[in-house]
Amino acid sequence: MARKALLVGINDYEKVNDLRGCINDVLDMHFSLRSLFGFKTGEIRVLTDSRATKTNIMARLNWLVKGSKPGDFLFFHFSGHGSQIRDRDGDELVDHLDELICPYDMDWDGTYITDDELNSVLKNVPEGALLEVVLDSCHSGTGLRSIGLEPQVEEEEPRIMSRYLPPPTDLLLRFSGEEDELEYKGFIEGAKRRRRKHHILWAGCRSDQTSADAYINGRFHGAFTYYFNKHLRRTPRVSRRRLLQKVRASLRHAHFSQVPQLEVDATKRDRNVITDEKIDKAE
Repeated sequence: MARKALLVGINDYEKVNDLRGCINDVLDMHFSLRSLFGFKTGEIRVLTDSRATKTNIMARLNWLVKGSKPGDFLFFHFSGHGSQIRDRDGDELVDHLDELICPYDMDWDGTYITDDELNSVLKNVPEGALLEVVLDSCHSGTGLRSIGLEPQVEEEEPRIMSRYLPPPTDLLLRFSGEEDELEYKGFIEGAKRRRRKHHILWAGCRSDQTSADAYINGRFHGAFTYYFNKHLRRTPRVSRRRLLQKVRASLRHAHFSQVPQLEVDATKRDRNVITDEKIDKAE
């Protein structure tokens, strides 16, 4: 059984607003994979900041799935900006919004990674292999409508930032007034449609929310990734179902509004995150 992991974190963006907790997210996730689940350094690939271009991310995703066989375990974690854009089919607008993750060289002329592009690579994971994806970014917004941001601390530099990257005005205006009529075609929704039993997707928030880049316990982190790792370190042998409950409760207790999502076949909910070991529901 082979194991591979790809960790991507971007604080320093080339053309859009920077973030502050994504590199720490990568460090925390790398530590958890090594110390809790026995991953070797050679089984983990890392892309951060200027190395995390669209080309490099897609190439590493291909490395992740290439040669995978039944029984293999694959893990992909992305920490950075997310956004949403109205999809185009040639020159004609179509009635849905693609949700996307933003690489280092993000621009609005196509240098972003949509759900369709991720699926074009990840669909090559064979039946019998397991793929676990953790996305700590904002997987959608609500266009020109106001959405509730995380609480802000009154100081010169905010301690909490949204990981949602709003599209420029010309792109927003493509669906001005039509938001309620468009189909939201995002990562969670895509996973539901595909229903691959060997694909597991964690998302840092609901499709109508933002994920927080926040100052927690003396460092900046993605709030979702911070509590995800915190609870794994307390109880490594935890089911996905229970881990989701713990992370949601911690975010709620810390006054974050985001509600993490888990899309997985029912048979995998009571199995251990990462190892997929069956966990007794009483644990």
